[in-house]
Amino acid sequence: MSQHKTLEAQKRDGAGTQIAKKLRRQGILPAVVYGAHQRTYPIQVNEIAFRDALKGSATENILVDLRIEGAVEKVKLALVQSVQRDSLSGAVLHIDFNAVNENEPIHAKVGIELNGVSKGVKAGGILDQQIHEIEITCLPNDLPDMIHIDVTHLGIEDAVHVGDVVFPKGVTPLMEEGVIIAIVSEPSALKSEDEVTEESAAATPAEETAEDGDKADDDK
Repeated sequence: MSQHKTLEAQKRDGAGTQIAKKLRRQGILPAVVYGAHQRTYPIQVNEIAFRDALKGSATENILVDLRIEGAVEKVKLALVQSVQRDSLSGAVLHIDFNAVNENEPIHAKVGIELNGVSKGVKAGGILDQQIHEIEITCLPNDLPDMIHIDVTHLGIEDAVHVGDVVFPKGVTPLMEEGVIIAIVSEPSALKSEDEVTEESAAATPAEETAEDGDKADDDK
């Protein structure tokens, strides 16, 4: 299960684009904290400290012990609910923290890691991981760092679906059971050969008909 990381923050005075830009130039990220049992209010966190908190995590939906200077409640268990990034540079622009209760379920996205070498890959197939994160719900303290899936049993054209995964105790997926997580496909070269064979087989009757017509004409 995920370990809570501590992240220092301060209450933020003022809002608006210009203030946010000024903060970012100083290496400070504007953010907000909200939750079902409290009002939303602006805070700010150090950019380097936030990047350090994300290190080693496959997703940005991590739990942190948010220590807020200037707040009545100094420490809040919070989920990094969303991170707004610049579309070109990828730089963090804004963070939403969702203050959570240890006894109430949360929604989060968790990274997926495929383990092992599948039988299909050993036979020349290609493993295609179609989704890299999965939406789940659980209590905060049951939030896993990663969902690990063994793919060694997959042959060519076999797939693992959301419904095939055994999730940790207390964790429930929020995606349809039929969603494909990974599939082992045939090599493209082999597919091409099969397609050529099928096309040749399909064309043969027509070619034979044409040849028969030509012979008939010759007989006349």
